[in-house]
Amino acid sequence: MVAKDDPDFALKSLQEEFEKNKTFEADDEQMLRFYEQMLLIRRFEERAGQLYGLGLIGGFCHLYIGQEAVAIGLQSALDNDRDSVITGYRDHGHMLAYGIDPKVIMAELTGRQAGISKGKGGSMHMFSTEHKFYGGHGIVGAQVPLGAGLAFAHKYNEDGGMTLAYFGDGAANQGQVYEAFNMAALWNLPICFVVEDNQYAMGTATKRSSAETRFYRRGTSFRIPGMEVDGMNVLEVRQAAEVAFKHVREGNGPVLMECNTYRYRGHSMSDPAKYRTREEVQDQKDHHDPIERIKKALIEQGKSEDELKDIDKGIRSRVSEAADFAENSPEPEGKELYTDVLVEEY
Repeated sequence: MVAKDDPDFALKSLQEEFEKNKTFEADDEQMLRFYEQMLLIRRFEERAGQLYGLGLIGGFCHLYIGQEAVAIGLQSALDNDRDSVITGYRDHGHMLAYGIDPKVIMAELTGRQAGISKGKGGSMHMFSTEHKFYGGHGIVGAQVPLGAGLAFAHKYNEDGGMTLAYFGDGAANQGQVYEAFNMAALWNLPICFVVEDNQYAMGTATKRSSAETRFYRRGTSFRIPGMEVDGMNVLEVRQAAEVAFKHVREGNGPVLMECNTYRYRGHSMSDPAKYRTREEVQDQKDHHDPIERIKKALIEQGKSEDELKDIDKGIRSRVSEAADFAENSPEPEGKELYTDVLVEEY
């Protein structure tokens, strides 16, 4: 006997809802806030790149420059008191988007005791249960099933929260991702899976590595509705979040969102990015930059160039303070090697 399909199931329903209105109607205060938050990430990451070049940041360092609209658009729609966020190793921007102090993030990058993970996580493994930010994971795709676990906890505890689980196009072919999709759909978990498709993974174009390059379709076989979003437009990302998060919070199970974005720097600080042309990168900066796009909108609303320059100046000052704080903070004591190894209390 062949099972009949569920007539109430409409995989394209969220995309169709999103297509009705793809621009979030932000007020003046929200617009300015989006601009400030994205600019903070940009200036912070630029300074992190400088500190890496000076040898003050060790190990790997993956910058978020160019992708700012994704984190700000999505996380501005979260409830910071209830919701959880988990991501991969390009995590500085996500922490800043969550409102975490730039000083403790920069201190973590430079391996200082004052860092948010006591200087032991570094760039790739930041973590804060206080802020419900669960990493920062160095294993490609590992955060996705962990995100499903966080969503299970929200459902089990009936706390009304949901999970936002980021992964990249490079992780999209990992088997554990699809196991997590299946479980999340089967158990109707409150989670939004977000593919940050920055086109090149570690250094291979998606069309060379993936048979299906439109990742929002990947949830089809698990009955997870997908959404395709311009990840270089913060107002579009925020509107997508409004649609997706409403669906999740109403108990309808997971959503798979693909945010098409672009990183201006290499995969990590050690990547010269020779797999793409300078002209391609410059075209993205000239025509699709998320910060310049909202800056233009602010000017059209009546903000002056001088006002926006003052905001930039203030953010540069904050970032400099964070860098000075990090450089002047002590490194962890030797005994710190033996803490946080085992869970000592349950």
